[in-house]
Amino acid sequence: MGLPEDAVDLSEAIRAAVFEDDLAALDEGLATMVGPKGVRLSGGQIQRAAAARMFARAPELFVFDDLSSALDVETEQTLWTRMFERRGSAASQTCLVVSHRRPALRHADQIIVLKDGCVHATGRLTELLQRNEEMQRLWQGELGEG
Repeated sequence: MGLPEDAVDLSEAIRAAVFEDDLAALDEGLATMVGPKGVRLSGGQIQRAAAARMFARAPELFVFDDLSSALDVETEQTLWTRMFERRGSAASQTCLVVSHRRPALRHADQIIVLKDGCVHATGRLTELLQRNEEMQRLWQGELGEG
């Protein structure tokens, strides 16, 4: 990715993206060709490979748009747990997450509820679940998704 090898903790980026087992299953590891002329990755594997590329760079701002939508419940929970463990160790990192998924919402410091393209409410999850009907509706619609 154009970075000096000593500037990247590749194994930590792979771990944070919950991609270590997938990588171990590839015949040639990181050298495995993927895509139309190589190994086909699932939607969740593609999402996590993209996440690993982001984690390798260690930016100050992460922007995720439904990062975990193609993941099973266990992998999704592990991804968000590892993501926020990383953030806890690097105070200068900020995450902007677009998601309605429970594991992401549970980790949020601040939630902005949008409705019809406008800001409908802001706050922490517990506050919003107590006082905001739209958040309650969204949360109830998520039953069975984590």
